[in-house]
Amino acid sequence: MERNALKFLFYVLHKSRFCLYLGLKFSRFIILQRLNISYKYPQVLPQKPDTMKFQRIIFILISIFSLEANAQETKRIYLSGTDRDNTKTWDFFCTKGQNSGKWTKIAVPSQWEQQGFGKYSYGTDNRNDSTKADEEGLYKYEFDLKESIKNQREFIVFEGSMTDTEVKLNGQTVGIHQGGFYRFKFEITDFVKTGSNLLEVKVSKLSKDESVNRAERQGDFWALGGIYRPVYIEVVPQSNLDRIAIDARANGSFLVDVFTSKTTQNQSITAQIQTLKGVNIGLPFKAKISENQEKTTLKSTIQNPNLWSAETPNLYQVKVTLKDKKGEIHSQTQRFGFRTVEIRLRDGIYVNGVKVIFKGVCRHSFNPETGRTLSKKISLKEVLLMKEMNMNAVRMSHYPPDQHFLDVCDSLGLFVLDELTGWQKKYDAPIGHKLVKELVIRDVNHPSILLWDNGNEGGWNTDLDNDYQLYDPQNRMVIHPWERFKGTDTKHYISYNSLTNSTLYGQEIYFPTEFMHGLYDGGHGAGLDDFWTLMLQHPYNAGGFLWSFHDEGIVRTDQNGRIDTFGNNAPDGILGPHYEKEASFYTIKEIWSPVYIARKTITPEFNGKLAIENRYMTTNLNQCTFSWKLVSFPNPTEKSTQFTINKQITLFKFSLAPNEKAFLNLNLPTDWAKSDALYLTATDPKGKEIFTWTWAIQAPAESVKKMVFTEKKNLIESKQEGNILNIKLDGISYQFDSTSGYLKKVITQKSSISLSEGPVLAGVKQNKKNFKSWQEGEKTMVETNYDGNGSYFKAKWIFESNQLPKLEYQYSQRGESDFMGISFNYPEEKITGMKWLGRGPYRVWKNRLKGQQFGVFHKDYNDAITGETWIYPEFKGYHSEINWVTVENKEANFTVYTENEGLFLQMLKPSKPKNTPQNNGVYPNFPDGNLSFLNGISPIGTKFQTADVMGPQSQKNMMTNYTPLKGGLWFDFR
Repeated sequence: MERNALKFLFYVLHKSRFCLYLGLKFSRFIILQRLNISYKYPQVLPQKPDTMKFQRIIFILISIFSLEANAQETKRIYLSGTDRDNTKTWDFFCTKGQNSGKWTKIAVPSQWEQQGFGKYSYGTDNRNDSTKADEEGLYKYEFDLKESIKNQREFIVFEGSMTDTEVKLNGQTVGIHQGGFYRFKFEITDFVKTGSNLLEVKVSKLSKDESVNRAERQGDFWALGGIYRPVYIEVVPQSNLDRIAIDARANGSFLVDVFTSKTTQNQSITAQIQTLKGVNIGLPFKAKISENQEKTTLKSTIQNPNLWSAETPNLYQVKVTLKDKKGEIHSQTQRFGFRTVEIRLRDGIYVNGVKVIFKGVCRHSFNPETGRTLSKKISLKEVLLMKEMNMNAVRMSHYPPDQHFLDVCDSLGLFVLDELTGWQKKYDAPIGHKLVKELVIRDVNHPSILLWDNGNEGGWNTDLDNDYQLYDPQNRMVIHPWERFKGTDTKHYISYNSLTNSTLYGQEIYFPTEFMHGLYDGGHGAGLDDFWTLMLQHPYNAGGFLWSFHDEGIVRTDQNGRIDTFGNNAPDGILGPHYEKEASFYTIKEIWSPVYIARKTITPEFNGKLAIENRYMTTNLNQCTFSWKLVSFPNPTEKSTQFTINKQITLFKFSLAPNEKAFLNLNLPTDWAKSDALYLTATDPKGKEIFTWTWAIQAPAESVKKMVFTEKKNLIESKQEGNILNIKLDGISYQFDSTSGYLKKVITQKSSISLSEGPVLAGVKQNKKNFKSWQEGEKTMVETNYDGNGSYFKAKWIFESNQLPKLEYQYSQRGESDFMGISFNYPEEKITGMKWLGRGPYRVWKNRLKGQQFGVFHKDYNDAITGETWIYPEFKGYHSEINWVTVENKEANFTVYTENEGLFLQMLKPSKPKNTPQNNGVYPNFPDGNLSFLNGISPIGTKFQTADVMGPQSQKNMMTNYTPLKGGLWFDFR
């Protein structure tokens, strides 16, 4: 067809009297080359051209040149849908479990459990024969090929199918594949036909290869079934480009290995580097190939390319074309990035000559509703959430992800560790060799991938270590996660002491591929500040990876949609199954901020200059912007929680080179100290918030003065009846039990308020020494003294006619304690919410204080359990830097003010997770009372470690001397 068209055009151009002579000669030459024939040019000059006809001739010439440029690209015909949101319906038969034993319909791609078929199983549960899920799924799909497929080659491609997959086309077996996390394809040229075709696929959850079952089906993750990634047919010419593998270095050198199939003599390969918009960079470069040559290497050099890194994810593309004398045959276009990865032993990991510190997280490919059937939309959301936490790296645990996830990492900038499946158990060598090849040839061109992980935690087969370089011209390093290997130390779940030891004596590049295990509310942000500070002191530090990104909770179609995390095996995330943000999200965001500010408080002597550190790899802070605002907060009686801006400066610049420190001058106004707080926001080069730091300006003792004094003097009445001392002020009665010294209740004109059983010294058993009440001028005093177990506690209530009742207290105690301060009781069932001025809106632990903002916050009561209910922020627990709190309840709201800086509020006791590990690391102790005002609070541990091995901030509280701690609280029950 094309040949006849070219002959016709040649005839038109030759006969035309209106074609310019040179244009005629050139166009004839092009056509004759395509036709591979010779022709003698008649020496005829054209007549004077007609303008309109000349324009038509030019259009014909352009059409001819476009024919020269249009080589066949690989055609993709989808038999399934493209992702979880775009599926196709196939016929389906499940052999066991839900909806088994009958032909029905199923969406493809999908996990069949999430479509209501088969049996759920978690990997570790499959080690028990009685609980193994071993059903098979039989698929049928009829499709038509309406276009001619003669002189083409066809391949059927599966992006992912769990676990053994047998493929038949038109009744004939075309191939069997083992391994559930890898792309595979079979040639179907001899099986497919124009018109109607029948595809039959049998998918077996359990593999006939026991090492596949050990590596994939018995890991610490859900072991699902089905064709869960897309299925499509690739159509290519007889001679074709099979695949390409790129090595593009930071110095501009470019190498591409081009793998071809069924080539013939006198064919050649041409490559052209381009921008992503198709603009050519440099000249094309080519190489000739011979018959059936499988691999051809092409090389070139680009001057001063824009380099790829996590901070500067600059991408190019290369168009590779297979040609013969007749023209172009087949082409492929592949994205890539120029960057150089170096492993410098006893030093670190370098990208483009700059040392890399991984701020990373381990990520499962998972969604509650659709299992491992995902979409690019999900990949984009997850990468943006990682970057919002100021992460720069992600580890693929424990299998290669969807292609679109790696595409997003390339585009937005994340360093990637790509992993072969194997959790504590490994593939045998015969199947392992095949799967390594499938992994590498699919993912080799992603610049985001810096390292290959050969299995995980003992699931590595050392016979496979040298396989990766067979398919990777970049020769990326292979590591064994959890092992000291080839000069790296990736030990999992280290203690603070072991990290200290490695910092002092370790000889390997240090980057734990799993640390800070995030079960429930433990780990992740809790302890990270200490670990990270110490890791930055390691001479061979390369960062590390948190476990893990989000809770792997699955919606059970066999249990009315319950989200199942398989006990405490899978609620390990910084986020919930639907990306609900835990408090640790913001803690990580602050600790891993590339703009680092250590200052904790602002005093009246503050000069407006902040010590600041640039922790970017290559980005100068002059590419970022800063803004600040001075604000005032509403008082407890106002309904709003919004602050008022008194003064603000937006978008100012500050130059600071990477890894440098300096002082950032905010140039605050002279009256800055009249505001309640200072907010400072740093914004990255793309306009995204890096972090917002907040500091209180007014000390609680100063800000409380305007709240606690009344305009009129009120009569104070005191009356003793039996064991009850009743003090009445401003129409409100305060009842004390003289046998214990505790407040029993408060009675207003409208209701009785059940604040009671305090104050007591939190966590310390004491004996009452004495209880007394007396008049002191216009004041009435009620005082109780306690002692016992080496501790001392004095509580003195002051009732004064023109101010709110005040509790003054002081205490001292010996030894270590989980918490330090005073406590009351208030019935949980009567509490409806809280409003407070302090840090929020999330709760804190002693070893997770960072990430929260200072302001006025409100939240309604909830009984949320981190990692079980996914209601955030949780209501119960410790809250930091409290200035005042209003306890909302069914009786009458009341407010407590403090004059102490750095005070913590304990609001009730968080409910204990159902599957708390025996070491109790993720459920610390709490005071007996449920409304406490504390100088010291509990740290939290992890699934594997109690808090005491997690660093300085995770240690118990201890008074440093015998000087009593003093405090003052005002109570407003009006």
